[in-house]
Amino acid sequence: MQNPLITAQALQDALASTEPPQLLDCRARLDDAAAGEQLWRDGHLPASRHLDLDRDLAGAAGQGGRHPLPDPAAFTAVVQRLGIDPARPVVVYDDRGGQLAAARAWWMLAVWAGHPDVRVLDGGVEVWQQQGGEWTAGEKTAHDGIPTPSDWQPRFDHSARVDADAVAKGTMLPVDARAAARFRGDSEPVDPLAGHIPGAASRPSADNLTADGVFKPATTLEAELPDASAVVAYCGSGITACHNVLAYAVAGRELPRLYAGSWSDWISSGERPVATGNEDAGR
Repeated sequence: MQNPLITAQALQDALASTEPPQLLDCRARLDDAAAGEQLWRDGHLPASRHLDLDRDLAGAAGQGGRHPLPDPAAFTAVVQRLGIDPARPVVVYDDRGGQLAAARAWWMLAVWAGHPDVRVLDGGVEVWQQQGGEWTAGEKTAHDGIPTPSDWQPRFDHSARVDADAVAKGTMLPVDARAAARFRGDSEPVDPLAGHIPGAASRPSADNLTADGVFKPATTLEAELPDASAVVAYCGSGITACHNVLAYAVAGRELPRLYAGSWSDWISSGERPVATGNEDAGR
């Protein structure tokens, strides 16, 4: 797999070329479903389109967790509506270093749907603006318009994802992308039950980034990321878990499979085991 990241300078150069990539604004707020689109309307990278976490990158909350993957046919309709085509590179970005929800879009487009050239803007909006990247305010500009629909029919790789039953077999190391306090069960601000999947390793997604909000070097990630013969990434609802999958890609490691339902799905039945603290973490 190619480098899944693109720097702000490289993106500026690409946008000035005769064949610029397609830009997708993936900013989101987990506590406000309308916030992402409003952020895009208030200002965005030129010619970018808004890709909505709840509407475009997830199915209806309920069975399968808070942000289950959409039906493949529904996601195919999304990519066709936005004019996404394998012949044109795609760059996704957000304002949390990829954690909300650019990494989710990268995983769904590149890993699941099989688009050959999807990259995440390293450092996101903050680094883009710090380096003088163009910023467009308002919903419509001379660059914006209704995209020409595509006829792309993705070939979804369903082996890249797993469900709760597969995780429960214990043949894969679950790697938890939530903050350490949520992993330990010290606090749980979102879901009704605190703790983690027994045997899981804690790798908060924020640990993949430097203090400047860009990804750590590949060699650093290689040394830090949990290692096992088979890894499954999870979080609260399958969003920041994708950031850990992305980190493995940056490190040049085999990609973990994604448990999209994550903790919100794991605890939904009330019958699966729950661990707290750190005493049983990792293998």
